[in-house]
Formats: sequence, structure tokens, C-alpha cells
Amino acid sequence: MEIDRAQPHWPQVAAEVRRRIASGTYRAGERLPGTVALAAEFDVSQSTASRALASLRAEGLVNVVSGRGYYVA
Repeated sequence: MEIDRAQPHWPQVAAEVRRRIASGTYRAGERLPGTVALAAEFDVSQSTASRALASLRAEGLVNVVSGRGYYVA
């Protein structure tokens, strides 16, 4: 997926991760790529990747395990 540079980046990253969860690419209980990996994949900053994951957490799609990362709910 290529980021539309004219639009805010974090919602686009969140939408792609959401799509991957819905399609089964990322399965329940599976650890998601971290902020560094997502930032590199989408060519965005780590803070953008972190904000995308935080929004998915707020939606209840992912859980965070302190010191271990983000996991599909």
C-alpha cells in the first residue's frame, strides 16, 4: 500500500492494518509488527505508526502487552 502524502498518514496506516486484520492476514492473538517495522513499511515516522496502533487499540481491535508489543484482539 502506498501512502497518499496529501492526506493524514496515521489513518491510512490504521486502515491498512485494520484491513489486514479483517482479511485474516493478522489473526487473533498474533503479534503485530512494531512501530519501527510499520514506519519502515509505510515510509512514515514512528510517531505516525504509534498513533495508528493507538487508534486501533481505542477501537478494540488490538491489545497492548507492556514490554511485548501489540496483539490482535
